[in-house]
Amino acid sequence: MQAADGKKRKIQAANTEGLFRIIQSIPSAKAEPFKQWLAKVGYERIEETEDPELSFDRAMETYLAKGYTKAWINQRLKSNGFRHTHGHNYQGMER
Repeated sequence: MQAADGKKRKIQAANTEGLFRIIQSIPSAKAEPFKQWLAKVGYERIEETEDPELSFDRAMETYLAKGYTKAWINQRLKSNGFRHTHGHNYQGMER
């Protein structure tokens, strides 16, 4: 890879999946909380694949926690085509 000074240098790099695999292989108690979080998030995404409504619920909770209004969230999810691509039937949006 070319550095800022214009010289070429060898680097070690990994994509996101590769980084997660490296983290999973670390035999350290300090890495354990992150490993547990990865397992939890992976499980949640598998559940969302089986029930796309869970994906909508997660997005709604995240935006609400960040302080956005329900009206803004609804508009955001509509403009992204979220419900159409996730199989939602437009019910339950006005929570």
